[in-house]
Amino acid sequence: MKKVVKKKESETKKVTKRKIGGAKAKGDELSELKREMVKLKRTSNANVKELESKVMSQNEDIQKKGEEIEKLKKQLQEKGRELEKAKKDLSELKKESSSKVKELEAKVQEITEELRKKENDLSTSKELVKQKEVELNKMREEIEYKNKELATKDMEMESYKKVTEERIFQLEAKMKELEGKVPESSSTS
Repeated sequence: MKKVVKKKESETKKVTKRKIGGAKAKGDELSELKREMVKLKRTSNANVKELESKVMSQNEDIQKKGEEIEKLKKQLQEKGRELEKAKKDLSELKKESSSKVKELEAKVQEITEELRKKENDLSTSKELVKQKEVELNKMREEIEYKNKELATKDMEMESYKKVTEERIFQLEAKMKELEGKVPESSSTS
């Protein structure tokens, strides 16, 4: 901005020297030169104020974008914590499921051994085994279903994480672009 003012002042001095050098100092020419100098100073002051206003506006935009990025980073951290909690919950569910399956399998084995020992109650024992196998299959299906649901949720969380990271990358790029514009506007003045 100082360069613009100095440039216009030097132009004014050149015009003044030309006019004074070409003709003898006259009152009208002198007052005309003074009016031109005042006009140039007003114009340069207006330009300086306009540039300062633009710079302030861009700085405010940059600050707002920075705040948005911080908010997004906090949201991403929160989602990361939620994802970790979901993974931990999933791990616990898998452990519980596997434990239940082992328990059910152990029960089926017990019942099968009892059935072998009790040949007199063969028909009753067979019915009991069938019931337990149905329960076991049902539990396995439930476990498989829950595992699929958990895997789907895990994929959704991963997808959300990718989208959020992409948004942060875009905002950072935009912030760099805005930062790049601020020095450009200073150098053109």
